[in-house]
Amino acid sequence: MNIPIRRGKEVKAARGTELRCKGWRQEAILRLLENNLENGEDPENLVIYMSIARAARDWNSFDRIVATLTTMREDQTFVMQSGKPIGLFQGQPTTPLVIMANGNIVGEWSQEETRRKLDDMGLTIMPGMTAAAWQYIGSQGILQGTYETFMAAARQHFGGTLAGRLLLTSGCGGMSGAQPLAGKLAGAATLVIEVDQARIDRRIESGYCDASTSDLDEALARWQAARDAREPLALALCANSAVVLPEIARRGIVPDIVTDQTFPDPLKGYVPAELTLEQARAMRKSDPEQLMALASRSVATHVRAMLDFLDKGSIVFEYGNSLRAEARTAGVEDAFRMRSFVDLYIRPLFCQGIGPFRWIAVSGDPQDIYTIDDIILETFSSNHPIASWIDKARTHVKFTGLPARIGWLGYGERSRLALLVNEAVADGRLKGPIAFTRDHLDSGSAAMPYRETENMKDGSDAIADWPMLNALLNCASGADLVAIHGLGSRGVSAGATIVADGNLATAERLKRVLDGDPGIGVLRHADAGYDLAIEQAERFGLSATIPKSLG
Repeated sequence: MNIPIRRGKEVKAARGTELRCKGWRQEAILRLLENNLENGEDPENLVIYMSIARAARDWNSFDRIVATLTTMREDQTFVMQSGKPIGLFQGQPTTPLVIMANGNIVGEWSQEETRRKLDDMGLTIMPGMTAAAWQYIGSQGILQGTYETFMAAARQHFGGTLAGRLLLTSGCGGMSGAQPLAGKLAGAATLVIEVDQARIDRRIESGYCDASTSDLDEALARWQAARDAREPLALALCANSAVVLPEIARRGIVPDIVTDQTFPDPLKGYVPAELTLEQARAMRKSDPEQLMALASRSVATHVRAMLDFLDKGSIVFEYGNSLRAEARTAGVEDAFRMRSFVDLYIRPLFCQGIGPFRWIAVSGDPQDIYTIDDIILETFSSNHPIASWIDKARTHVKFTGLPARIGWLGYGERSRLALLVNEAVADGRLKGPIAFTRDHLDSGSAAMPYRETENMKDGSDAIADWPMLNALLNCASGADLVAIHGLGSRGVSAGATIVADGNLATAERLKRVLDGDPGIGVLRHADAGYDLAIEQAERFGLSATIPKSLG
């Protein structure tokens, strides 16, 4: 049996049409797991991104996962608990192949210090969103969402374009690495600050960043020159944000947009201003308490500089990384004067069930993605945002790992595309099946009071029923993989994956899953009182029936 190639602890996703599993559904899920590690920032430690979010508990668990996927039947269900395989149960051909709960911890035990201890004891993992659910596709996975956010800011504040504008941000890791390219695609002169040169080099290699420098004067000169010439730029500065942001403010430079996607965890993510990257890594073992104290102080400095830019007229927002919460803990009492990108720019899309839909060519053949590009351009109006996005993605996005594409589509649109793709698999236009999935950052699949659900109209920011209902509905609808993730004290999210293998019976499941998944998101926002979502729910007949006696 062709168990995945691992040189040392390297894993690459299998390509081609030869099956190691008993069916394409199982094979696709196995390849997505492998693809996570192929794209991971620290695959030797099974870490996919955020310096901590893992795809499996340990390598023994990984090997057991692979062994189970390669031998299980389509009428069985594989149960996973926080990256560890638990058991294989009798199911049905239409029930999920894999169900998983990752990182879910009860109430007061979910605070970060306790969560870390439970992780160190080998009892749980930090799942991130797509990491533990095997749904990560590299930085492309967040690229369009970041682009849509920047373009929404452009429409609201700058006449629809960021040409001639300065965009300042931080972070170039597994998720944040999409920022320089997203800013460039939006037309901005984009400067991203990142303390780890290896991360920058990886983004340059994959085409997500144009160039880098470690010289602040050079960076500022190139950044402002691009602004003055109205030329888009994706430039990285290898430096510490807690040092650079206050210095930029001191020099009187006021960026048009300031945001951030660093990982602010004071122990395993954020590098204090006083330390080099190597010193911080060493101190994690030698003196973690001192490291956390130093990191917290730097986070506070970082956020105060962002608030300073806000006061000077910059458009400033957090991009969902809990930076404000860490800063408030560190003493910045007004950290939440800076608002969230979802609250400011993305919620109207969520009200329509529009969010980060994805498809992955499990054959490994890039032509499968290009063929789907053509299907999209033939199917959707040239005025639809997906059409212009596909043109940009074809030109600027390099595939990393298995060829994949992201495209923000809403209720009815996802299933429409999936059914056409399933037909293309059946008639041989595609070399192999296509896995459909999405980020957990979607219309109805996350409860995160500092991000997806911040400032909900009805005050339901912290209500976690919705992602749980999303997961239950996806199980009932017949998704191939369903996950519920606990994100410490920060929130709960749910993920789903379904494989288009060309079978007629699969078409029925595709329709159920890919309508139900965004549909419950529309209802979540309709229930919160958003008029746009109420209109969508009525248009598609999604709301529960009101008895005539109550009408």
